[in-house]
Amino acid sequence: MVYLNIVREMSLWFNRRMSIENNSPLPFSNVALVGKFQAEGVDRILENVARIILENGFNAYLESETAEQTGLQSIPTIKVDDFAGKIDIVVVIGGDGTLLGLGRRVAGLNIPIIGINMGRLGYMTDIPLNEIEVHLPAMLNGAYELDTRTLLESQVMRDGAPAHQGTALNDVVVNRSSRSGMVELTVEVNGSFMYNQRSDGLIVATPTGSTAYSLSAGGPILHPRLAGIVLAPVSPHALSNRPIVLPDDAFISIEITGGRDVTVHFDMQTLAILQTGDRVTVKKSPKKVILLHPVGHSEYRTLREKLHWNEYPTNS
Repeated sequence: MVYLNIVREMSLWFNRRMSIENNSPLPFSNVALVGKFQAEGVDRILENVARIILENGFNAYLESETAEQTGLQSIPTIKVDDFAGKIDIVVVIGGDGTLLGLGRRVAGLNIPIIGINMGRLGYMTDIPLNEIEVHLPAMLNGAYELDTRTLLESQVMRDGAPAHQGTALNDVVVNRSSRSGMVELTVEVNGSFMYNQRSDGLIVATPTGSTAYSLSAGGPILHPRLAGIVLAPVSPHALSNRPIVLPDDAFISIEITGGRDVTVHFDMQTLAILQTGDRVTVKKSPKKVILLHPVGHSEYRTLREKLHWNEYPTNS
C-alpha cells in the first residue's frame, strides 16, 4: 500500500511537471483551502469558496490548522504535510504573508496556488473578494495564466558547521535589533570579496521580494521572470554602498564581523539569532512556487495599481 502511494505521488508530480514545462492546462480534481484565520469573516468566505468549488464538480478540503482556528467542521480537512499526491491545487484566502508561508511549504511539490486577497496590498493574492465567483470556476477549469517564482535557500554556518537553515520566497534579511548599533558585515559573491559594510542590515531578495522590503530600502524592481537576485543595504554608513542585481546563480556569503543582537529573517516570518563569526550563505533554491492568475493578468497593471503609478498631484 505504501509503495502504491509513493508511485501515485511520483506520477502526479511528473504529470504536473510536464504540464508546466509544456505550458498545458494542469489537471485539477482536489482543491485545498488555506485561510488567514485571524481575519474577521474568513470562515464565511471559506465556506463560500468551498461551495463554488463543489458546485463546479471539484473536491474541497480545508487545511487542518485553518479548520482548527476557524472552527469550521463542514469541510473535510487535510494537513499540509499530506498535500503531496492528494491535492492538485491550493486556494489561499488572505494576504501575501499567508501565501508566502504556504508557498515555502509546498515549494517543489508542483502544486499551484491561487491567491484571493483579504490583505492590504495583494501583489500575489491578486483576486479581489468580489470577483471570486467570476474567476475561480474559470481558473479551475483551465483558464489561467501560469507564473513560476524562484526561492532562496540559506544556511547559517557556525564554526564550520550548519547551525540553521531557511527558505525564502521574498527575501533573506540580516539585520540588527532596534536596541543595538550598526552591524558589520563582510560580503563575498562566488568566493570573491565584494565589500565590508556597516549598516542596519542587508537584504537578499528574489524578483518576487524586490517589491517588498528591498523596495523600501531603495532596491530596484525586478520583473518576476528575470533571473536575478537583489542585494540591498539597509541604511548603510557609506552612501556609496548601493543596491546591486546579481545573476541568480550567484552564491552569496555574509559574515558577521561586528555588532550585537543580529538576526537573520526568512520572509520576515522565521528567524535565527546570529553571533559574531557566523556566516550566512544564500543561493537560489532548486524548488519553485507556482502561482496561477486570471486570464489577462498583467504584472505592469499590478505595479501600477499597488504603487499608484500614473497618479498626478492635484492643485489644491
